[in-house]
Amino acid sequence: MASSRCRHVFGGRGGWPGDPGVGHGRGVWAQAAQTASRVSAVAQALRDARLLESLAAQTSALSALDARAKLLVTLAFILTVVSFDRYAVAALLPLTLFPLAMAALGHIPLRLIGRSVVLAAPFAAMVGAFNPLFDTQVVLRVAGVGISGGWLSFTSILLRFLLTVSAALLLVAGTGFTPLCEGLRRLGVPQVLTTQLLLLHRYGSVLAGEAARMSLARELRANGRALPLKEWGALLGHLLLRALQRAQRIHQAMLARGFDGQLPGSATLVWQRHDTLLVLICLLGFGLARWVDIPHGLGTLVLGVLR
Repeated sequence: MASSRCRHVFGGRGGWPGDPGVGHGRGVWAQAAQTASRVSAVAQALRDARLLESLAAQTSALSALDARAKLLVTLAFILTVVSFDRYAVAALLPLTLFPLAMAALGHIPLRLIGRSVVLAAPFAAMVGAFNPLFDTQVVLRVAGVGISGGWLSFTSILLRFLLTVSAALLLVAGTGFTPLCEGLRRLGVPQVLTTQLLLLHRYGSVLAGEAARMSLARELRANGRALPLKEWGALLGHLLLRALQRAQRIHQAMLARGFDGQLPGSATLVWQRHDTLLVLICLLGFGLARWVDIPHGLGTLVLGVLR
């Protein structure tokens, strides 16, 4: 029985791939390799999401900081990035030092952050994809080549996306989601909201695991064939039913453990002097990068020296 099933999956009616009479062994193995690559891509994304949060458990200078300090600094950084002019590109470059410093302090691999950023990059690209078509006025010339405002704004959108998303991912990787929710609660955010965020995060990981298992099962049975559009409804409906059943089991388990609508808080958040120093240094740096055109000043200085 098992042998016949394996023959049906890998070799169809003719038998094993490469057997006499099959004639399509290499093609079947190529399809299997493509299926494995797609499945591994989904599994890799799920592993990256779990690894991102597990990094907060390691001992580092970043994890030793108070979650409230890191929240305030990251929020100030994001507000600083989005406050620049729509054509700002070079002026944003000094702000790349902040995520690089966070990654160094937290011993967080930049490759992991890069893979996570690339997954969401198409959404940022779609936001400014039509800017070069509508804004065609030349606003800058480099070596005699005119650059339109649309290309500058498109580049600025991608750079802002890279900075803000990487900062948010580094915040999660260097703190953990549970301490972040506790930090939000200590900063005055209603506990109802922080509890919902924490439950949504935990349930989202469960739902992603269910979706990954369903994707794996479908890919292994499809043998490289694309999913027809008419079957997407059934697939999503089945995922919804499995998610609802899993949610009910999780809720019953929480009630059995005494859940009363509020998650217990953590008493490990203690504001210290280095947290105050971090906030002051970062705010000073963000203000300097926002109100002083550092790249322009450096360029003028270099040209003056060369002349």
